[in-house]
Amino acid sequence: MAEGHKDIQVMIIDDHEVVRRGIAEVVDRSEGLHVIAEAGSVQEALRRAKLMNPDVALVDLRLPDGTGIDIIKGLAIESPNTRSVVLTSFDDDDALAESLEAGAKAFLLKTVRGAEITEVIHAVADGRVLLDERTVTRRRADHDDPTADLTPSERKVLDLIGDGLSNREIGDKLGVAEKTVKNHITSLLSKMGMQRRTQVAAWVAGQRAAGWRNN
Repeated sequence: MAEGHKDIQVMIIDDHEVVRRGIAEVVDRSEGLHVIAEAGSVQEALRRAKLMNPDVALVDLRLPDGTGIDIIKGLAIESPNTRSVVLTSFDDDDALAESLEAGAKAFLLKTVRGAEITEVIHAVADGRVLLDERTVTRRRADHDDPTADLTPSERKVLDLIGDGLSNREIGDKLGVAEKTVKNHITSLLSKMGMQRRTQVAAWVAGQRAAGWRNN
């Protein structure tokens, strides 16, 4: 690396040692990346992250003492500068939504090529939010647009939820009462087949990462 440029510090969390070592080898071979820690459990991951403060953590979702979601949430406290990338064998829409909701910056399947993993690490370290393109493509193909029946007002509320605004802030932005905002949210949840506001926020985050526009 050129003088003045620090390698991106990477931590790998997977309970299978062979998988972990294989990923570490791929990452360490990539210019500008350096594996500084490995872990096979939630507790071990959080303890080492607190000590090492990695730039990016590759997180498996299924671990012996919890889940990757527990790690992502824990990192926000123990190592807040660490950006999480979910790397899993399980192609699950709920897991994707939950990962995004917890704060993951990317969701990759272990079937991706090694070069794709390293590209995503670089991108996430630079502040981008990404999804595995195959996951995005499959989701687009498998699901009708859940926003198709939304009214123009509901679409505006959807966008503002995605921006992280509270109900009161949305009301101020749109010039309507907070109760009206709540009514819009109740309606759009029903139309989109969702139960919680946080699910909507996670869905918008995922769609925006895939280049979606709410027209």
